[in-house]
Amino acid sequence: MTQKQSPPRRSGRSARIALRSAEPLVNPAAPGGQGGGYRPLSEADLRAIFDTAVRLLAELGMGDVPDRLRADLLGAGAGERSDGRVIFPKTLVEDAIGRAAKKFTLHGRDEARSIDVGGDAVFFGTGGAAVQTLDLETSIYRPSTLKDLHDFTRLQDVLTNVSWFTRCCIATDVPDPLDLDVNTAYALMKNTTKPVATAFTLAEHVAPIVQLFDIAAGGEGRFSARPFVKAHISPVISPMRYGEDAVDVTYACLAHNIPVSCITAAQSGATAPATLAGFLAQSLAETLGSLMMIDAVKPGHPMVFSNWPLVVDLRTGAFAGGGGEITLLNAASAQLSNWLGLPSGVAASMTDAKAIDAQYGAEKGMTSLAAALAGGNLIYESSGMTASLLGASFEAFVLDDEMHSATYRALRGVEVTEDNLGFDAICEAVLGEGHFLGGQHTFAAMERDYFYPSLADRDPPRTWQEKGAQDAWTRARTRARQILKDHQPDYLEKDQEAAIRRDFKILG
Repeated sequence: MTQKQSPPRRSGRSARIALRSAEPLVNPAAPGGQGGGYRPLSEADLRAIFDTAVRLLAELGMGDVPDRLRADLLGAGAGERSDGRVIFPKTLVEDAIGRAAKKFTLHGRDEARSIDVGGDAVFFGTGGAAVQTLDLETSIYRPSTLKDLHDFTRLQDVLTNVSWFTRCCIATDVPDPLDLDVNTAYALMKNTTKPVATAFTLAEHVAPIVQLFDIAAGGEGRFSARPFVKAHISPVISPMRYGEDAVDVTYACLAHNIPVSCITAAQSGATAPATLAGFLAQSLAETLGSLMMIDAVKPGHPMVFSNWPLVVDLRTGAFAGGGGEITLLNAASAQLSNWLGLPSGVAASMTDAKAIDAQYGAEKGMTSLAAALAGGNLIYESSGMTASLLGASFEAFVLDDEMHSATYRALRGVEVTEDNLGFDAICEAVLGEGHFLGGQHTFAAMERDYFYPSLADRDPPRTWQEKGAQDAWTRARTRARQILKDHQPDYLEKDQEAAIRRDFKILG
């Protein structure tokens, strides 16, 4: 058996350049790092917020309950107020939490790309429904198209740190809801084998689109046996009521064994209290309201507990995707979900910036790092989104992917071992050449412990100028264009493509 040879020992600048340009033996910043070190809420805070949420469910309960759901909730032990609101005893809520799925796999069509959700593992992915795209050629926003969705899907297919892909834009050139849902699903099947997620406008769209997934999976019933798509649903509308269409979609998804991300997206000072503590209590109660629905219909079904706090600028009423408040609230939401032992979903990188500029970088870095450090299992909206979720950007995707590597490196922490403490290496350097450059201890750390960005610029000013004085936006645009030129996947076999086009209205 041939053994891999160690690189020749070299010293000085040439050795450092050679090692930096080589492919690392391991990924020093791999997805799935351990979060949970940042805890914005104390144990007493967590208990107080939870107790308030449970009290809201027990005394105020949920309104606008569809008849089918009402029957299932009452049958599971819920109660009913005189005004028709359904209420949930504390013990019923606690029992539902106990029965909930704590960990599950989000499958990719390529099993090697599947991810395990829950515990303290952190994964960045996408979300959103941007109606505008930052044009790669003009750098001006325009309505998003179906072609954009295909392009975004194949762009992210090569980005290591986008662990799952949800449609990030709405094809505004496809007005019919069924055509939109079908062609969104088709774009996901054609352009990536990662775990993916989509939305269904109406419940009656679920069954036919599952047939499309079956074709991609290789036969009838194959998708439900191993679902590689999860559904994004908002069955609760703030404040404290169910949405009938989304509830119907949830029932249809459960019938086909589709994992669900039940998203609560209250807005501070508008559909939830302006105080951060009150907001967290209501948001938790509402997301527990989704869990009560899942538990009544199909206990233990895979559900991402997605209590997403959204902040409103109270001066204008506009949604604010960046800032200290949303940074704190999403981290606290992740901490609450993890404290309950539930797979957590939060949102980050929802910058308000329209350009790829300093505001963009500051808001994305701050919000995504905090969500990861707090242990958000799935961090939605974290790749490619701009303009307070109204926009999506190709350049943002590649920049965010590199930002996530830095975050994963931070999550990895400091490995304290006898070798890493470096007593012998320190002695050797001090008593020898007086520096650590070229030492074997340094070589080993370069490959194992450091992430080297390819887009962030670390050149001295003169070199930067000689290379054209490019900013990050320009470098990212070049990278995105190159990926879209070179990566032209087609993950559907010819017979699968033909079957889908025979049975469904595929546009383009």
